[in-house]
Amino acid sequence: MIPAFFLALSDLFAPHQRRVLLWSLLYTVLLLVGLWVAATWALQLFHYTGIWWLDRPLAVLGSAGALFLAWILFPAMSALVLGFFLDGVARDVEAQHFPDLPPARRQSLGELLFIALRLGLLAIVINLVALPFYFFPAINLLVYFGLNGYLVAREYFLLIALRRLDVAAANAMWRYYRWRLVFVGVVIAVSLSLPIVNLAAPVWAAALMLHLFEGLRAQPPVRTGPVSGFGQT
Repeated sequence: MIPAFFLALSDLFAPHQRRVLLWSLLYTVLLLVGLWVAATWALQLFHYTGIWWLDRPLAVLGSAGALFLAWILFPAMSALVLGFFLDGVARDVEAQHFPDLPPARRQSLGELLFIALRLGLLAIVINLVALPFYFFPAINLLVYFGLNGYLVAREYFLLIALRRLDVAAANAMWRYYRWRLVFVGVVIAVSLSLPIVNLAAPVWAAALMLHLFEGLRAQPPVRTGPVSGFGQT
């Protein structure tokens, strides 16, 4: 696992990865700002008490809450946006480190959109349910990084794995290596929450998951159950 971290870090400085990094970052910021503006606008339409000098502060507080929600959704949203650029990142990493691999299965825009929207909606729902815990010191960090570590690991893993495996084999592999992958997801979620570092983290995370996926796939296949398809391309 440790070599995968450093290999992914070296991949980050490839010219193509820098372009992907800038575009994915731009679209992530635009998406989150758009959600925040839409939430703020919607809150302005409500008249909570009918008294303007009470409704105004409540709307401001609601807007601040929407901004806070946008911040806690950044890890999952960055992974969602990167999904649309992932194939280029993966092909560059594979060409450099895994040149003997056959061409990957092309994922349609509809498939990528389905995965991204499903996991994006899951991220919003789970973080909203967990929102009360975010106000308790220490517990908030455990809940935040635990939940988003799981979500980020699941999203990045599926986006990488489905280029090489069918859905059944990808899900079986996820279940078998879930805790190891979630640990990596927590590391990714932490990196996505750090200022400056989070600018480069999405592309680094994609390369990291690819190295980890290929490393796990190269291990001897499990002899029982549906997991036996791991080694298939």
